[in-house]
Amino acid sequence: MPPDSKQPPQKVFSGKPKARRFLIPPIERRSFFIQFTLLTVLGWVVGGIASIGIEINIVKIVPPAILQQKIWYDFTKYFSNCVFALIFSTDQALVLYKYISGWWWMFATTLGWLIANSVSAQWIHDIASIASSFNQNLSPKQIVILGFLSTIAYILSGIWLGFFQWLILRRHTTSACWWIFLPSISFLFISILVVVLSLVQEFIPAVNRDQVVYLCKQGLTAVVLGAVPAIGLCILKRNSGST
Repeated sequence: MPPDSKQPPQKVFSGKPKARRFLIPPIERRSFFIQFTLLTVLGWVVGGIASIGIEINIVKIVPPAILQQKIWYDFTKYFSNCVFALIFSTDQALVLYKYISGWWWMFATTLGWLIANSVSAQWIHDIASIASSFNQNLSPKQIVILGFLSTIAYILSGIWLGFFQWLILRRHTTSACWWIFLPSISFLFISILVVVLSLVQEFIPAVNRDQVVYLCKQGLTAVVLGAVPAIGLCILKRNSGST
């Protein structure tokens, strides 16, 4: 009997795997988000402890007369910031190396963080210098305005971090220009949380208030710096030409 001509044609398996659409496959997003956030928090804590330890040891070793010179003080701060940024970026790269070059991410994040931190510190210093040039007690309104300007300077400095990270991500993803502004979004969330924390700190017992507020601020900052980029990385679409 001749075969039925109405039977649907059978699908032929080509043997080629289906192209991955997103940088982070949907099936891996939950574990990636958790790992990236936790290692970012770990990098923040370890990097912070290491940078503080370096500054303390330098103060013990170097004579005070030398440290009083601005060039040596700036060198100490810059070196400790380099150590912090390197540890921070390395912890993130331990998760990202499966999807992009971990070495390039370390380099871009370290460089971007150092530039963003330097730019933010300089802008805030300039704003503080303007405030001190008034040679009079500032009104509450002026204090609020100057504080707002310092916060804006801090938020906008994140563009530098986003730009250097984007230089790496654009090789592996498509339509990723919005990443340049993602760190600024993280800094915005951090600023909002700091304001909220300052409003509720009156409910914390005065005995341990400073320590609790400091730990909460550092913890929230680390979580935001991990969670927001993790979400962004899960949204990024993979470049079809990347390997």
